[in-house]
Amino acid sequence: MNSLLPIEWIIAIRFLREGRMQSLFIILGVAIGVGVIVFMSALLSGMQGNLFRRVLSSQPHITLERPRQQASVVMQAEKGQIILSNIQKPSQRMNTIDQWQKVRDQMQARSDVLAVSPTASGPGLVVRGSATGSISLVGIEPDQYIRIVPLNEKIVSGTMRMTNADMLIGVQLAEEMGVQRGDKLRVTTAAGATLNLNITGIFDLGSRGANQRTVFVLLSTAQNLLNMDGGVSSIDLKVVDPYAAEIISQSIANATGLDALSWIANNNQFFLGMRAQTYSSLMIRFFVALSVAAGIASVLVVSVVQRQKEVGILRAMGGSRGQIMRVFLIQGAVVGLIGSVLGSILAMGLLAAWKLIAKNPDGSSMFAIDMDPNLFFWSALIAMLTGLLAAATPAIRASRLDPVVAIRG
Repeated sequence: MNSLLPIEWIIAIRFLREGRMQSLFIILGVAIGVGVIVFMSALLSGMQGNLFRRVLSSQPHITLERPRQQASVVMQAEKGQIILSNIQKPSQRMNTIDQWQKVRDQMQARSDVLAVSPTASGPGLVVRGSATGSISLVGIEPDQYIRIVPLNEKIVSGTMRMTNADMLIGVQLAEEMGVQRGDKLRVTTAAGATLNLNITGIFDLGSRGANQRTVFVLLSTAQNLLNMDGGVSSIDLKVVDPYAAEIISQSIANATGLDALSWIANNNQFFLGMRAQTYSSLMIRFFVALSVAAGIASVLVVSVVQRQKEVGILRAMGGSRGQIMRVFLIQGAVVGLIGSVLGSILAMGLLAAWKLIAKNPDGSSMFAIDMDPNLFFWSALIAMLTGLLAAATPAIRASRLDPVVAIRG
C-alpha cells in the first residue's frame, strides 16, 4: 500500500513512527486541546440556548407602544430677558394606539415578522376576602398570543380555557391569595370597574415577579375593565430572527411613529452578559488552539534537528526543497487530524459525563446539549489547519538545510 503513496507521505509517516513517544505526546496534547474546545463550545451553546429560550419564551421579541409624553421647554420674555421654563412632565394616561388595527395589518404584512398579537394592559387589584394584591392585568387574544409566548405550555394547573368570565394567574399570586383552579377573584381597576373572574389556569413563567403580578384575561375583558373602548395599549411581535430584533424595531419605529421596544433593549444587561461570556469563551479557545499549535511546532522543530542527516541525504539524492517541506507539513496535518479525532471522542465522553452529573433537583438534565456534527467537522478542519500552520516554520527550516552541512552533522 505504501508504494501507492507519494514519497513525501511515506517519509512523513516513517518519521512519525520512529519518534513514537514524541508523536504520541503531541497527539495527546492536540486531543486534549480539541476536546476542551469542542466541550466548551457545545456546553456554551447549550447553556446560552437554554437561557435564550427561557428569556424569549416569556416575552415578545418586540413591543409596540404609543409614544410617551415628554416634558417640554417654553421660552418666555420678561423685562427684555428670555427665560427658559421647564414644564413638568405630564402624568402618563392610559394611552391606546391610534388605529391599531391598521398597524396590526401592516405588521402582519412584513416578511420579517412571524406573529402579531394586540394586548390591553394596565394596573389593577385582585381581592379575595380581606386579602388584596397588586396586579398587571393583560388582555390577550389567546390564539394569537400563544404564537408569541407559549402560555399554554406554561400552565401547571388547569387549562388555558378562557371566556369573558375567566382568568389565568401565576403560581406566586395563587399562593399569596390562597386560591386554586376553580376559585374566583374580584378584579378592580383604577377606572372604577369591578368584575368577579373564575380561575381556569395557573401558570409559571419562570420569574417570581411575573408570576406574582401578571394576570391574563381576554382582550375584550381587559378593554372593559380598563375603560379602553376597544383600544389596545400595545402590540406584541415575534420576528424571524430574534437577534435582529433591535434593528427591526428601529425600522418599525421609523415606519409607524410608535415606540418599538425590543427584547434586547429590555434585557440589555442579560444580553451584554451573554456577549461577554461568548467573547471570554472565544479567547479561551483561541489560547488553547495557540498552545496546541506551539506544541506541534516545537516537536517538529526538534524533529528537524534530530533528522538533519536524513534530510541531507534526501536532498543529496535529488529530493527537492518542496518535497522536504511537504514531508514536515504532512506530519503536522496528520498529527492534527489524529488528535482532532481523539479529541472529539474525548469531548463526547465529557459531554456524556456532564449530562449525568449536572442535573436539576427533580433529576432532569440542567439543560440540553446538542452534539452538532458540524462542530466536530469544523474542529477537525481547524486542527488540521493548525497543524499545517504550526509545521510551516520547521518545514521551511528543513527545506533550507544545506545537504553537505546536514550530512556532516
